[in-house]
Amino acid sequence: MAAKIIVLGGSFGGLTSAFELKRLLGKKVDVSVVSDLDRFIFIPSLPWLSMGWRRPKDITLSLEKILRPKGIEFIHQEATTIDADSSKVITSAGEFNYDYLIIATGPALVFSAVSGLGPEGGHTECIFTLEQAERCHEKWKEFLKEPGPVVVGSVQGVSCFGPVYEYAFEIDAELRRRKLRHKVPITFITSEPYVGHFGIGGLGKSKRLMEDEFADREIKVIANTAVEEITPGEVRLKDGTKIPFKLSMFAPPMAGVKAVSHLGNPKGFIPVDANYRHKEISNIFSVGVAVAMAPPEQTPVPTGLPKTGFMTVKMAKDAASTLTSEILGKAPPATEPVDVLCLMDMGNTAAFMKAKPVIPPRQESVLKAGIQYKWMKAAFEKYYLWKISRGLTQLP
Repeated sequence: MAAKIIVLGGSFGGLTSAFELKRLLGKKVDVSVVSDLDRFIFIPSLPWLSMGWRRPKDITLSLEKILRPKGIEFIHQEATTIDADSSKVITSAGEFNYDYLIIATGPALVFSAVSGLGPEGGHTECIFTLEQAERCHEKWKEFLKEPGPVVVGSVQGVSCFGPVYEYAFEIDAELRRRKLRHKVPITFITSEPYVGHFGIGGLGKSKRLMEDEFADREIKVIANTAVEEITPGEVRLKDGTKIPFKLSMFAPPMAGVKAVSHLGNPKGFIPVDANYRHKEISNIFSVGVAVAMAPPEQTPVPTGLPKTGFMTVKMAKDAASTLTSEILGKAPPATEPVDVLCLMDMGNTAAFMKAKPVIPPRQESVLKAGIQYKWMKAAFEKYYLWKISRGLTQLP
């Protein structure tokens, strides 16, 4: 009898897990993907969408259309909770039994961490979801009619810093292209102890490089700081500093999503072993942002450890390989500490980063900047959408 596997989430981790399990095990498994979204969204391109450089149709794929041809069931429902004792995923439309569960839900965004934070009920934009990026683009178009100060940043507790850097650099580049830069003071605020920390303790000469990049663009940096509150048109820091804005985009902290948070640590992230199996519940695995990972160091202002799409895909492949071995009655494979490759857009150029492993000390660390990496990022977007639309997760 085929083992029933449910994958929660239809993004990088969920799709990679589902496609790999079906490819490796075929008819030995029934795989279902449960997601509240009906589209795969290429999240790394959301900063471009917020600038109007991409449209939603350029970076999204129908989950139904890419899963069904591979024999994977798609259940377009939001999970409300997990009953781990009876191995059930519970949704508003019904209950689904599983033999194994893979949690690849991504995070919940905690805008409540700072008063006035966020697009709903707050005064700042965000670009972490498709809807948020679309809204941010509309605000950007309004802003261009009557430009003023821009504040971009990350509040205390943030772990995902990359999109914030990208947005600051892209705004600078687009304003220069439109001959409006002289009308717009840009301030970059971050909870990192220094720019280029990225939540991973820095990477090679990242501190020096990022300081130079911000200086070259005349973007004011306020690092190692916490935000007290955000009011209409003003960011107020804990030290009493007040910074006005006409447009503001801030990253929020993250937590585990409500449906699975009871299976996790106090923040709702799932504790896993080296093979991404839940430390206490043997038939549950977790990959991606949903996984509990401690930051490499304690910083003066709290920061978290980022989990990129590259890291998520590697986790998903390791989890699928482990689960495949278990179903086939083989010993679990050995895994290596997760590493990361990242291409960060910088408006008119880009940076290439490699950290192996992601947490220092490292066997290998690379940081380079150049226009070729911007071309590489655009090419990777097209390649990945082509690859995932065909379920070819075995490709690099």
